[in-house]
Amino acid sequence: MNTVFETQITSLPLIHKGKVRDIYEIDDDHMLIVTTDRLSAFDVILPTPISGKGAVLTSVANFWFERTQHIIPNHLAEMTLEQALPDADEREPVKDHAVVVRRLKALPVEAIVRGYIIGSGWKDYQRSGAVCGITLPEGLQQAEQLPEPLYTPSTKADVGDHDENVDFDHTIKLLGQALAEQVRDASLQLYKEAAAYARERGIIIADTKFEFGQDKDGNLVLIDEVLTPDSSRFWPADQYQPGISPPSFDKQYVRDYLETLDWNKKAPGPELPQEVVDNTVAKYREAMERLTN
Repeated sequence: MNTVFETQITSLPLIHKGKVRDIYEIDDDHMLIVTTDRLSAFDVILPTPISGKGAVLTSVANFWFERTQHIIPNHLAEMTLEQALPDADEREPVKDHAVVVRRLKALPVEAIVRGYIIGSGWKDYQRSGAVCGITLPEGLQQAEQLPEPLYTPSTKADVGDHDENVDFDHTIKLLGQALAEQVRDASLQLYKEAAAYARERGIIIADTKFEFGQDKDGNLVLIDEVLTPDSSRFWPADQYQPGISPPSFDKQYVRDYLETLDWNKKAPGPELPQEVVDNTVAKYREAMERLTN
């Protein structure tokens, strides 16, 4: 499988280069999104590609887009990749990494849902007994399942900056009451249905983030990626126990490795050893195979 670290598409104008995704303009109504093999950790793009990761993320996201369209429409377009990139020499290197999507107005909020207390949520809880202003019961252990999934949004940061956790009232100021509630309710429904499906296949979705946009008529649409190992924390159910940070199918494995280094979590990021690359690829592939059969 091709490794795609930097895209080389000259027939379409590049309109955005993100941490992982390169986005090209097709026309006024369509864009091409290429999910590369870049990996970001602590909001820093690492110099080492994770070969095949972009193809796995694309496959998993497409699976979930199909599975969740009864809850909310998504950004996938009817235009084919062949129509978007008629030149086979340009299309072939990215064919497993690319999707054609509708061009929508992205909302300035990352919709995070937490089913378990881990990561920054665990740090917030240890410090204040709350997560994003939501008070939680006393005595929770690290990685413990929460009584109910929590909606804990954040602002969307530029490349190189850190996302900022905010409370629900802040999203009302950004989006308005009705749209903020629609984003929250859709996020919780998506998480609950996906978590139940994944649990039957031996995967715990500890937390995840969704992104949304609006079409020209103001309808809410699911965009970007959905329920992938990059946007979620996946744990093997048979190795889960509260009180410790469980092993994972996602890039938490890379974060854990980086925590062992003398690195200030600022660019440039360190090169990853081949063993870490190989193990990361294996974890991503196992998650894909369990979820999508």
